[in-house]
Amino acid sequence: MPRIFPDWIEAFEDYTKFGEAPNHVYRWAAVSAVAGALRRKVWLDQVYFKWYCNEYIILVAPPGIIAKSTTAEIAMSLLRGVDDIRFGPDVITWQALVSSFAGALEKFELPDGRVEAMSPITIASSELGNLMAPGDREMVDLLVTLWDGRDRPFRKETKGSGSDSVENPWINMIACTTPAWISGNFPEYMIGGGFMSRCIFVYAEEKRNYVAYPGMAVAGTDIVKHAGDLISDLREIAALCGEFGMTQEAVEWGADWYKRHYESKGNGLLEDSRFGGYVARKQTHLHKLAMIFSASRSEDLIITSADLQRADTELTFLEKDLPKVFDRVGKSTDSVNADRLLEFVNAHGRCSFSEAYSALHSAIPHVEEFEALQKSLEKAGLIKVEVAESKLWLVSNRARR
Repeated sequence: MPRIFPDWIEAFEDYTKFGEAPNHVYRWAAVSAVAGALRRKVWLDQVYFKWYCNEYIILVAPPGIIAKSTTAEIAMSLLRGVDDIRFGPDVITWQALVSSFAGALEKFELPDGRVEAMSPITIASSELGNLMAPGDREMVDLLVTLWDGRDRPFRKETKGSGSDSVENPWINMIACTTPAWISGNFPEYMIGGGFMSRCIFVYAEEKRNYVAYPGMAVAGTDIVKHAGDLISDLREIAALCGEFGMTQEAVEWGADWYKRHYESKGNGLLEDSRFGGYVARKQTHLHKLAMIFSASRSEDLIITSADLQRADTELTFLEKDLPKVFDRVGKSTDSVNADRLLEFVNAHGRCSFSEAYSALHSAIPHVEEFEALQKSLEKAGLIKVEVAESKLWLVSNRARR
């Protein structure tokens, strides 16, 4: 059955044009949906290993800004319309995963007639903190292993039941959190570690537009038909099966990219030791995403140089915000509180001293400490202090530009 849209991800972006989140957030939600449809049925073979298209996507934003969970759910609700897609547990434990994998076990026929088994699940969580405990090193290590993919059963010895075995497990994940949760739950040494470097952090701090009543905004549109057409095309994507190939031009572009990637100097991200693990795995991220972009627009299972370039553009766009995602990790209490005050002033543009102090009182209870933070931000040129109407006003320098 021919597809309705020339590119599923672009069609999804159009479907979400009435939403408030920035375009790139919807785009990555769409990436998660396409990956979830493809499952373990497609791959890019590198002889020593295979790249599969599962993604660990984390939407990161301050509370109440871009409706993170709603944004992710728009894409996941379409994926749920595809037959045989299995969703994983709300809380990750080995026992819950075994149960989910068991329910997802299926066999499929490859183009050459061989029959393969797989146990693919997609995990969608509105709160990363409810899904996993970063301190559970055993579970974090398991997620690392599952992201890489295995062409053999995965076994785990347990005290209670002896040995649990999962045939060709595969996990695709999209979850939501805030910078504050990351700073409070991930120690600094884990930023460059195995799990974090395998995640794609999609950051946003501003709404794209204001939509108070989405139901009224879509009234009179063909939004329901659009959703049905997206599900129909996602079913066609889910039927894809087999090994991806690459055009010669894509191979040449990828080889040149690889050389430039490791020879580049003066790139702030490359020079930040915290992100060394991500930098080392960017080639894998690049090809996972290129497979998804190819499947989004075509059924030929061919990666073109345009797919690779598009993937590189999307990944590089996110990199500028990685310091914002992890900015508070490892910081002192004073530094974190200074950030809180600056965020509040920037969000309001101009506010009175008493308004800011009242809003942040639970985090900064002592007025002397608050005054010291205000003065440090003023000295740094990040805010300006004015006196008017018998009040002390804090003014964002960002608002004055």
